[in-house]
Amino acid sequence: MKKLTVSALLGACAILAASPAYAGSTEGKIQVKLLATGVLPDGKIEALENNTIGLPAGSQTSANDNVVPTLAVEYFASDNVSIETICCLTQHRVGGEGAIAGATILDHVLILPATVTLKYHVNAGPIKPYIGVGPSVFFYIDEKPAATTQALGGRSVKLDNQFGLALQAGVDIPLGENGFGVSLDAKKYFMNTRLHVFNAAGAEVLTTKHKLDPWVVSGGVAYRF
Repeated sequence: MKKLTVSALLGACAILAASPAYAGSTEGKIQVKLLATGVLPDGKIEALENNTIGLPAGSQTSANDNVVPTLAVEYFASDNVSIETICCLTQHRVGGEGAIAGATILDHVLILPATVTLKYHVNAGPIKPYIGVGPSVFFYIDEKPAATTQALGGRSVKLDNQFGLALQAGVDIPLGENGFGVSLDAKKYFMNTRLHVFNAAGAEVLTTKHKLDPWVVSGGVAYRF
């Protein structure tokens, strides 16, 4: 994954540098960023709503961290106000904690964190700090039960797509007047989901509400034109 991230960033720089049709400018309306992004979710159980599968008292879960390449596209409505959206897929696993420490719950899930933020940029000379806020929805793709879930009779799993909120802060640092720069960004998401586990007959045997609330931290290159 790290090799993929570096390759994507280097490739993007080469493409941007070889595109004379888009004249770079620190005052341009569009900014594109290629970022290496750390996704740091929580994943703990907030509520056990259906437990036919027989999870013991004190069961808890956590999700692993991941590093992925991210594309961000931003439109500047004015010098200080912009709208930004991001695109990435991040893969995670969910394991047991507490009474089920060492258990494996989900072997694989892809998350598409569709997010749009309204950003305010502070006039601070050449360095451009900003804050932002906006809605988000996490789309869950290709969920797969892990060994412990299967051993307890779970044959398929589903995570609910739900809306949440993202708070954002960061800084853009121009490198000269040609539109190139570097960017550092941090987002805090407030996001929950429900895990549904089904047995071979299609009956739901486990329903748990999970707190995700990930930190998403990024750094990379930017091009404004």
